[in-house]
Amino acid sequence: ARIDMTPMVDLAFLLLTFFVLAATLAKPKAMEIIYPKEVENQDEKTKLDDALATTLLLGENENEVFYYFGAFKPDTTQLMLTDFSTEGFRKIMLDKNSAVNDQVNQLKAKLESKEIDEPTYQEAYKQVVGSEKAPFCVIKTIENTKFKNVINAMDELNICNVRKRAIQDMAESEAIAVRQKSSELGLKKK
Repeated sequence: ARIDMTPMVDLAFLLLTFFVLAATLAKPKAMEIIYPKEVENQDEKTKLDDALATTLLLGENENEVFYYFGAFKPDTTQLMLTDFSTEGFRKIMLDKNSAVNDQVNQLKAKLESKEIDEPTYQEAYKQVVGSEKAPFCVIKTIENTKFKNVINAMDELNICNVRKRAIQDMAESEAIAVRQKSSELGLKKK
């Protein structure tokens, strides 16, 4: 007596087909970044108020997270060390963005009490976080910056409702300042 294996082969191909199709339906998760349009004329570039600017400098190591306010001046700008804890960069940005956060909280309260609907909330939210007086953050990295730090910075900005932001390469003068400050503080790899 012999067992016919033909139905087992059919079953194997059916299972294989099912798992291949099921696996392709899972979409990878990625962060979407929208880049501004390139501007050919220098006069058309967006002018930003230095008083609203916070620049976050991400060094090579996880504990090399520095920030400063306003425009960078190599001889006078003081880099301050921070981290991504609730008492670190988040607290700094919540304090700087308190007026916007108050307006967002009022909008959320109106949404929860059904005074406004979801589309109205979304439109008002965009106007609040994109206003001229809303602070902005520039995240600057070097070639060896860990992606984890960039993602942490973006998460903190989302929590703080800072929607005006940019990611740029660090200027050489800023990179030198980060290396000097790191050596002064004795920061080592974690």
